[in-house]
Amino acid sequence: MLDEITLDVIDGIKLGKLKTAGKATVNRYLALVTAILLRSRDEWEWLDKVPKVKLFKEGPGRERSITVEQARTLLAELPTHQRDIVTFALATGLRHSNVVGLEWSHVDLEAGHAWVDADQSKNGKPIAVPLNATAIEVLRRQRGKHPQRVFTYAGKPIARANTRAWGRALKRAGIENFRWHDNRHTWATWHRQSGTPTHELPRLGGWRFSVMVERYAHLAPDHLAKAANRLDSLLGGYDLATSETEVSASSQQTGMKSGGQGRN
Repeated sequence: MLDEITLDVIDGIKLGKLKTAGKATVNRYLALVTAILLRSRDEWEWLDKVPKVKLFKEGPGRERSITVEQARTLLAELPTHQRDIVTFALATGLRHSNVVGLEWSHVDLEAGHAWVDADQSKNGKPIAVPLNATAIEVLRRQRGKHPQRVFTYAGKPIARANTRAWGRALKRAGIENFRWHDNRHTWATWHRQSGTPTHELPRLGGWRFSVMVERYAHLAPDHLAKAANRLDSLLGGYDLATSETEVSASSQQTGMKSGGQGRN
């Protein structure tokens, strides 16, 4: 019951979840619990008071990504089957497990979309995956290779793409400190640099909390500049009027000084 959720209960939950998840994940869970408790107190008036939840201190999130040129170099170094998998990951932003585990029953090439069921999603919610032309072309190359799974090698479904071949390709491409999950960071970075609004990324990438994509907000300052410029039409007249007033006042002062000197 809501009134049975005490600080001791929450501390027990924190320690329990910390055994199976990182501090960032635990904090997202605690933030949801806190939001429910606060709404129960402030809006629904079901509680008189709520415990103060203390979150774990988090380090800076990892933001490793590569450029388009580096991605092309990497793809050229990969075996054909892995090249298709990495291309699809960079085109959709899907996590490793959702890419290698993708089934044909979850793909609609005609409609141009795929989906991930809730039980296969990290956030526990189904994910709609709009497919761009690159992703669709990759999928078309996989047709007929397996009746169920999309990505295969030698007729068998691929269980893991983060293999030694992946590591060797990275080395040959001269790319260091780059993990498979960084393909997802690269996808998000490219989206922001291309002008995709931050509020659209959670739905595209299957993030439950919009705060998870704030790390990419600084990557498109030109997009924010356009928003800032919307006030020009409102402040432009004020700026002009101020300038004219200052010029007029300055001219009057100059004229008074000149007149005074002439009389002397």
